Amino acid sequence: MGRSSSSAASDFPLRDVPVGLAEPLRPHLEAAALEMVQEIQGLVPEYARPADSRYGRRMRWAVEQAVRLFVDAFGRQDIAWDAVTRIFERIGAHEARSGRSLDGLQTAIRVCGQVACRRFIKDARRLGWSLDTLGLITESLFVFLERVASAAGQGYARAQGELAGERERYRGRLRDLLVMDPPASAEAIEELARSAGWQTPRTLAAVAVRPDPDRAVPVLPPAFLADWHAPAPYLIWPDPDGPGRDRRLAAIGTARSAAIGPTVPPARAALSLRWARCGLALIERGVLPGKEPLRCLDHLPSLVAAQSEELLDVALGNRLAPLMALPPHRRDALSRTLLTYMECRDNAVAAAERLLVHEQTVRYRIRRLEEVLGGVMTDPDRRIELLLLLHHLVRLDPGDRRLSPAGRGRAEGPLPPK
Repeated sequence: MGRSSSSAASDFPLRDVPVGLAEPLRPHLEAAALEMVQEIQGLVPEYARPADSRYGRRMRWAVEQAVRLFVDAFGRQDIAWDAVTRIFERIGAHEARSGRSLDGLQTAIRVCGQVACRRFIKDARRLGWSLDTLGLITESLFVFLERVASAAGQGYARAQGELAGERERYRGRLRDLLVMDPPASAEAIEELARSAGWQTPRTLAAVAVRPDPDRAVPVLPPAFLADWHAPAPYLIWPDPDGPGRDRRLAAIGTARSAAIGPTVPPARAALSLRWARCGLALIERGVLPGKEPLRCLDHLPSLVAAQSEELLDVALGNRLAPLMALPPHRRDALSRTLLTYMECRDNAVAAAERLLVHEQTVRYRIRRLEEVLGGVMTDPDRRIELLLLLHHLVRLDPGDRRLSPAGRGRAEGPLPPK
């Protein structure tokens, strides 16, 4: 309560009331407590429990204890505040753990005060109290109720802090459980989600992030599960394709770089995280753009090729040997032109716009490639293979066979770092 029992008693007006005034009240304390409980149950729906229930009995006991302590304090300097404050601290804590606000409890305390005031006015008439005596008693009642309400608030706040810490631990365990490989069962996920106060979504996406060391960690909605301090930080984004996507995307974008894995059911979160981390690695290599959070499904060729670089590297010398035999500057221009041309559905005009060259230049290079590669370019069964090989050669070159810097178009960004 912040003050000792003795100091609290010293400024309590009831100490100046004659001790003998308490005796005529004692036979009526049980009836007063019962009246308070009945009015509380009539005005506060969540407290309307059967009188013989465990909750009903405990509520009546708490009210009786408070009533009895108040009357016992008449004319006393040594009031045992701790006895009643502990009761209401526990009640406040119980309300927090039950997920209720303090509104109901505060209403119940006000109701008790109203009932007590009515009864004291009747007692004043019945027992012939002076107005000064009645004033001291009612003033003391309001001080008493304020202290009781304060104790309940402190218990509530303390329990909320404990619950928040406990819930955060559950959230951390849930986050780690979701990305386990092999995946945890749906039942295990659901059980831990309930303990964490997290509503299991229909779909989610994992987001691999690299926090900006010069900026504060982004503030995200509570639905996100985040581990910003892991060696490889990541987030769990529930319902990433639902309402509010752009706003949440902007919040993620305050990280230095981020890659969003594919949207999957909760049981496949590990898959989403695996691809998100692959996307982040390509951002950090300079292969993929990183100014905005990157959606991995928008860059499938790069991600697929990145997972097979060793195989594609070996295949280049076998499948595209004539092209690889050319000098680097010629190989660079022809490879880039052919990849862009194929990505533009064999449209020379569109490819020229992307490469920032004249369309006749594109057509000349395609004819030259037809001479170099022969039937590979026109074989429909080899088209996907050719696209993957070119994508690896142009966009994911590992460094020992790097394309010449002069051939890299301005619109396509800088070379990946060595």
